[in-house]
Amino acid sequence: MRALVVVTGGTFDKEYDELTGTLSFRETHLPEMLALGRSRLKTRVQVLMMKDSLLMTAADRKKILSACRRAPETRIVITHGTDTMAETAAVLGKALSGKTVVLTGAMRPYRFGSSDGLFNLGSALSFAQALPPGVYVAMNGLVFSWDDVRKDRRRGVFSRRRKTQA
Repeated sequence: MRALVVVTGGTFDKEYDELTGTLSFRETHLPEMLALGRSRLKTRVQVLMMKDSLLMTAADRKKILSACRRAPETRIVITHGTDTMAETAAVLGKALSGKTVVLTGAMRPYRFGSSDGLFNLGSALSFAQALPPGVYVAMNGLVFSWDDVRKDRRRGVFSRRRKTQA
């Protein structure tokens, strides 16, 4: 089995620019993260864009959808900014079938050293191998279906959009 990791930017890959005092993008940290995590899963990393998810457009989401459709791999992980991850998951969930796609992100940049990114990446790769075809969001050890996830900005966590009925 081989998985595709699609890089779109987000906090995963942000770095602190000491000259401007801002967070910016240079290059993806995904190959380093896979090596540090000692991943044994065969992966192909595709850098699609390096963008803050608050700046993503409908055209960007179509580009992500197109990359997923074109990919020969049926197991796909997408690194994405957390602010609009649920919106991108909804676009993919409504239009994609036959593949297992897991979006994940980080609340803190990998370069900061105390990032949740490495754990989230490992979890997403595991979920992508184990879950049936569909689109999911994986954050902090939890996985959500594309149509039942939201980011709780007040608490800084992802949760179900609706309550599970007993």
